Amino acid sequence: MKVLFAGTPDVAVPSLNALVNAGFDVVGVLTREDAPVGRKKVMTPSVVALRATELGLNVIKANKFSEELAQEIKTLEPDVAAVVAFGVILPKYALEIPAHGWINLHFSLLPAWRGAAPVQHAIMNGDDITGASTFRIDEGLDTGAVFGTLTEVLRPEDTAGELLGRLADSGAMLLTQTLSGIDSGALTAVPQSGDISLAPKISLEDARIDWSLPALVIRRRINGVTPAPGAWTVLDGQRFKVAATLPAQDVRDLQPGEVRIEGGKKPRAIVGTGSYGLELATVQPPGKKMMAAADWARGLGSENVRFEA
Repeated sequence: MKVLFAGTPDVAVPSLNALVNAGFDVVGVLTREDAPVGRKKVMTPSVVALRATELGLNVIKANKFSEELAQEIKTLEPDVAAVVAFGVILPKYALEIPAHGWINLHFSLLPAWRGAAPVQHAIMNGDDITGASTFRIDEGLDTGAVFGTLTEVLRPEDTAGELLGRLADSGAMLLTQTLSGIDSGALTAVPQSGDISLAPKISLEDARIDWSLPALVIRRRINGVTPAPGAWTVLDGQRFKVAATLPAQDVRDLQPGEVRIEGGKKPRAIVGTGSYGLELATVQPPGKKMMAAADWARGLGSENVRFEA
């Protein structure tokens, strides 16, 4: 079975590896064009492009679909296209190129969390169970018929990065099994059913912490936007990032955003919320690297601090 693989970020790499290891004939790897990275804006290939080059595969780079790109894909004569976080909209004429269509690995149990950020929204929503689905891409937003699913339990401490990592690994096996089933004719796609929810891309403003909300809601939001774009608040007019927190349910006398430093050699920085307190665990003060919140608190001494609520 000839496979065109389309993907861009690191979560797509396990699927590319799995398809190659399973013996599929990966005739090409479609990924986004090189992009500027770091403070010096060095043009850098995508993680998928780098891995495909290591594997000796044909790499095609594009940020949008065109007739020229369609012709290039046609010359590869793929039987199916496997998609994992490619990041480019596919027009109808592209969907018709492979005989078995474009099969997408999506990190949710469709039709829940259709869109660009399913894992992030599942965490922020407080879901107990999430998972991954393989489905045939059609002209809608993640609306195509589903071939297979897997489930994953969400842990209270899960960040989006951690959960995505687990789903990328387990989803790679699901994608491989799906393509094998399509190739043998043993697998049939089933139309989606159930409650629909949407998961639009997370913006930087979505990641701003509202300390007036209940602690549980705040903690879920911080976890859901970690590592990207990263939760943040404002301290002395500057952006202050928060990467991890711990519940401090015994603290209920702080106003939202008010910070109290407790302890001596091992200080704790506790922030007031709309319910109980949250202990800061990992933070990034303005102009600094990520650090243990205790180290940041130690530098404050007895200084009073308040985040913008």
